[in-house]
Amino acid sequence: MGTNLTLTAEDGHSFGAYRADPAGAPRGGIIVIQEIFGVNIHIRETCDRFASEGYVAIAPALFDRSETKNCELGYTPDDIAAGRDIMGTFSWDLCIMDMKAAYDVMAGEGLKVGSVGYCWGGTMSYLAGTRLPVSAAVVYYGGQIMPYVDEKEGCPLLMHFGEHDQGIPLDTVDAIDKAHPDAVVHIYDADHGFNCDHRGSYSEAAANQARDRTMELFAQQLG
Repeated sequence: MGTNLTLTAEDGHSFGAYRADPAGAPRGGIIVIQEIFGVNIHIRETCDRFASEGYVAIAPALFDRSETKNCELGYTPDDIAAGRDIMGTFSWDLCIMDMKAAYDVMAGEGLKVGSVGYCWGGTMSYLAGTRLPVSAAVVYYGGQIMPYVDEKEGCPLLMHFGEHDQGIPLDTVDAIDKAHPDAVVHIYDADHGFNCDHRGSYSEAAANQARDRTMELFAQQLG
């Protein structure tokens, strides 16, 4: 269903992306933002699922800003360590430019565009909601929001967290919730990474409920 393409950010940086298109006329567009594992099979499958719901979905390869091009990792401890190492080699502002390039493609096709991100990408989706003209932003267990918690969203913001996520304590979730009174925050009986069916922390019940809420928001805001 999907294709690989090359995008160019406003600073001239060229990078890869995965695009999935619906069978019929698109309802809207979604920027799908990776975890620290690159645009791997899980992210491509996520794009394909959004396409099956009628949306154009583009996952920009944000780690192409590093020396590790075409990053595609699994979920072993070694993969986690590698992803964390890559994550620290470039600035978040550069990733914003890359997400904007994906936004521009879909907006240029006349689509309303939203964002959704997972783990590291959850924080990036939060920043898309505060810094880019997206029509909706969805955050799955974004663990680095607190340094940016005072930034105000310019669109409906939906956030999903796991009650048992050791990396995002519930008092942190509460602080994020209080800083964004207009946002919708849900806490699930689940651990970090509960949406990813390639991980041991996958929770089918939490993933399905979060997905239903996500799709409801996108239907309301994108079409």
